[in-house]
Amino acid sequence: MTRILIYSRNLRFWHASAVDGARAFRELGERHGFTADATEDPAAFRPDALRRYAAVVFLSTGGDVLDEAGQDALRAHLTAGHGWLGVHAASTTAYDWPWFEGLVGARFAGHPPIQTAPVRVADPGHPATAHLPARWEWTDEWYDFRSDPRENGARVLLTVDEADYRGATMGRGPAHPLAWCGEHDGAPTFYTSLGHSPEAYADPAFRTHLLGGLRHLGISP
Repeated sequence: MTRILIYSRNLRFWHASAVDGARAFRELGERHGFTADATEDPAAFRPDALRRYAAVVFLSTGGDVLDEAGQDALRAHLTAGHGWLGVHAASTTAYDWPWFEGLVGARFAGHPPIQTAPVRVADPGHPATAHLPARWEWTDEWYDFRSDPRENGARVLLTVDEADYRGATMGRGPAHPLAWCGEHDGAPTFYTSLGHSPEAYADPAFRTHLLGGLRHLGISP
């Protein structure tokens, strides 16, 4: 059976929702024919350990969560064509590792207080967004990024209009990016900035969003 690895080590701000996220991925796997193993142990990032995984999920990771050997192992695994999916705080990971910035697509810069705003579907033709209405009411931390992922060739899937909430600093107006997909150094990639709260991972629409990201990586039919 196809296996994915869920990694949630965070040295900056550990998210309690990572527990709920790991459970959501396991339950998606039970329903859709893959196995999800969860860990916070950086020793999982060695060639022999990674070999059995078709994709790696960074679930609200933060800081320098891999040593040099782990970075080398992850890079080799992904450049061999395996997939990578990042959720929420994954964009706060490994600021001093330039290759990772290309992987995630854009670096976290900050966020205002949690608010509700309508998420806009920028690309309804993707399995992570096809099920969503054109405007989807959602409550989350609306991340600002240090750059626009479009500048790195990403396909932006979800946006939010900065006029619809307070505290935006990115200056992208209605095109403020929230989720995107792409390819980096041979690896299919997917990132969503959504998923701060534990409640998010019980939401069927958000679970389908995550499942669509895995499908982008070739996981699950």
